[in-house]
Amino acid sequence: MEKYILAIDAGTTGITILLFDHNAKIVKRTYSEFNQVYPRPGWVEHDPTEIWSTTQKLLREIVEHVDPKSIAGIGITNQRETTVAWNRLTSAPIYNAIVWQCKRTSKKCEELILNGYSDKFQSKTGLIIDSYFSGTKINWILNNITNAYDMAKSGDLAFGTIDTWIIWNLTNRKSHVTDHTNASRTLIYNIDDKNWDTELLDILDIPIQMLPKIQNSSSNFGLTSKSIFGVEIPISGVAGDQQSALYGQLAFDSGMAKCTYGTGCFMLTNTGESRINSQNGLLTTIACDAWGNPVYSIEGSVFIGGAVIQWLRDELKLINSAHETDQIAQSVDSTNGVYIVPAFTGLGAPYWDMNSRGTISGITRGTNSAHLVRASLESIAYQVYDLFTAVQLDMGSQSSILQVDGGASQNDFLMQFQADILNIEISRPDSIETTALGVALLAGLSVKFWTSPDDFKSIIKINKLFVPSISSRKRSSLLAGWEETIAKTLTRKNK
Repeated sequence: MEKYILAIDAGTTGITILLFDHNAKIVKRTYSEFNQVYPRPGWVEHDPTEIWSTTQKLLREIVEHVDPKSIAGIGITNQRETTVAWNRLTSAPIYNAIVWQCKRTSKKCEELILNGYSDKFQSKTGLIIDSYFSGTKINWILNNITNAYDMAKSGDLAFGTIDTWIIWNLTNRKSHVTDHTNASRTLIYNIDDKNWDTELLDILDIPIQMLPKIQNSSSNFGLTSKSIFGVEIPISGVAGDQQSALYGQLAFDSGMAKCTYGTGCFMLTNTGESRINSQNGLLTTIACDAWGNPVYSIEGSVFIGGAVIQWLRDELKLINSAHETDQIAQSVDSTNGVYIVPAFTGLGAPYWDMNSRGTISGITRGTNSAHLVRASLESIAYQVYDLFTAVQLDMGSQSSILQVDGGASQNDFLMQFQADILNIEISRPDSIETTALGVALLAGLSVKFWTSPDDFKSIIKINKLFVPSISSRKRSSLLAGWEETIAKTLTRKNK
């Protein structure tokens, strides 16, 4: 019987489940969206029970086409920082999942900063104090949901990011676990000690009893309940989506970088055993070495990447699908001077301005919908340029190539414009499902589906290389317009 690795990619807007064969080829893919909940301006939630029921539905679809006994292992990758709290006795969430995009804890973050905690949190976690991360979300639940704190103290309340929530349900409550990459995004994990930090837990008043056990990304996270597949299958790989994508790009060595173009854009650079403390607005976080052990990386996050295309489709009604944008953008020679900064939920790295909001600059009587579509695509590339510049300053070196993945990396116009603006080559792999691939490789390594990371090098192929094609004068002119528009957008007037 041919064997497969099953990967669950629990994203921000939907769940994707894929089966990979020994050549890392996708033999089956199934996907379903779930609802986005916006109870107040700036608040973003998901229903954890819907995430689990959607996952179950997709798993049933997969096993209609393959014998569950042929699944050698399961990998789980997930939207990071999104926070779930549930009753251990009933498995019922006590509140909706608070999504990484949610801004409800901005005031709590400002309070922590005013009380002088910035350096302490950054030195221990590698992160800045921001509503993006899980710690203040946990604090909000404990302080705003009836009996939540008492349940946490008594050990009856469990916290998890989405990986932990799915594993809890897959194992029928037997495994309450996460991996180092997800733990490193909570604001309560010490990246030097590689464990939960009791001092930070005290500051945020979070009882340690509610936290999951932390494991290496390629290890045994438990067995699925027989009620799921009829057989027990090992959950053998877990990684946060961005670290999983870095692994899927085989960026195991220090200095290797990737950028994922999803709902947001995320650039990670592996720094190996060296912890680099960014001087340029980036985060220090945990990634994986070739065998799934924790190593250091630096990361920059753009909150609104591909989501700006959803905005064009759903709010402005300028397009019917994301696929149209490539052709529309190329139907005009330029944006006609229009720049868009899609700071719909604030600006991420390297600015970290939670209070900024979107800006459209340069509109004239001649501006049309094609200019807005092109400016939206270009805004993604400009934001990635800002990340890349910060990475190069921190690393003290200049990269000649950037590996890319994610849904928006399919857009040839965007990738060519990215190469032009960065003035480096952009390498797109055969499979843009790199996030799911990364955790599949980690899971397969743990169960000996693949014997060594060396096996990966012969099965991961490049799809297309984008080479810079514009003059340095044109590049400088375009970037000057972007910098001018960013300056208008920022509420914090320092970069």
